[in-house]
Amino acid sequence: MKFDELSNRVIGCAIQVHRDLGPGLLESAYEQCLAYELSLSGIAFRLQWPLPVHYRGVQIDCGYRVDIFVEDALIVELKCVERITTINQAQLLTYMKLAGIKVGLLINFNVIRLRDGIRRFVL
Repeated sequence: MKFDELSNRVIGCAIQVHRDLGPGLLESAYEQCLAYELSLSGIAFRLQWPLPVHYRGVQIDCGYRVDIFVEDALIVELKCVERITTINQAQLLTYMKLAGIKVGLLINFNVIRLRDGIRRFVL
């Protein structure tokens, strides 16, 4: 599946969750509901996927976890914050780099219109 198509399908699932729940819940609630929507859509994913750091030829398990890893091709990081900051963006970009993944979505559910809370990144 092309990256654009996959990210658009994931965004569609996120929009459905946001329509049903609205803003104001914990990130974990949105994560579980988005996982349910992805399942209904037949999209393969892994929740809380472990992401080790490779440092000087050694793999170090630092406890980093990707919120949702979709079809082994897309990293989705979820937030429920007042606004997305540069550190939130840097986190996603670093996860993408560490995992060797070219496309990522940063989705902030704490907005009135979800499209205002979605950022797509491509390395």
